[in-house]
Amino acid sequence: MSQIKIQANVLSIDEMLKYLSDTFKDEVTFSSSFSNEDQLIADKILRNNLPINIFTLDTGRLFPETYSLWNATNEKYNTHIKAFYPDHSSLENFVEEKGPNSFYESVENRKGCCYIRKVEPLKRALKGNSVWITGLRAEHSIDRNNMPQVEWDETNNVIKYHPLLHWTFEEVKQYICENKIPYNSLHDKGFVSIGCAPCTRAIKPGEDFRAGRWWWEDATKKECGLHVHVVD
Repeated sequence: MSQIKIQANVLSIDEMLKYLSDTFKDEVTFSSSFSNEDQLIADKILRNNLPINIFTLDTGRLFPETYSLWNATNEKYNTHIKAFYPDHSSLENFVEEKGPNSFYESVENRKGCCYIRKVEPLKRALKGNSVWITGLRAEHSIDRNNMPQVEWDETNNVIKYHPLLHWTFEEVKQYICENKIPYNSLHDKGFVSIGCAPCTRAIKPGEDFRAGRWWWEDATKKECGLHVHVVD
């Protein structure tokens, strides 16, 4: 772990991705939600033909624009990004008991929905892997300002690497434009952080980066559970 942290401090992102894929052969995976950050990382992995698996979590309630981008990404890089879906029995029972839009009613219901649609599928996606690459950036949340670029995820028993942790929004956007990487058209309509359609809206001028996610909740509760349990 300490050696990996040292490498992350001295290697470029491209070099670090190769180092990880060489060190943990067939045990490195990257989770993409097709955000600008994720598109940038996917471009580096696919353009360099690195043996890193790429997967996405299809919650069943994504925007049509997200599915279009998923398809465009597959076509551009001649790849097939693997999807993990919610367990159908758990989802059927939850919707039958709570209703299709119960996440608006309480934080408990919303977190329950997130667990079924995202957290549990993520656990299956990470199983058998040693390294999980993410598109997290420090600007995404106050809680991530002091997050290390390489850390141990106790919940999923994997090393997490955040290559873009210290990049700014503008730096990511510039890279996307300069390298002609396909991106979600919702970004041109004021959407910054894009998740499930019922839980995402465009942000207004001056609003926080995460204001468009679960906007009906208290700002301190805006996590879905994918990146909460972190141990350095």
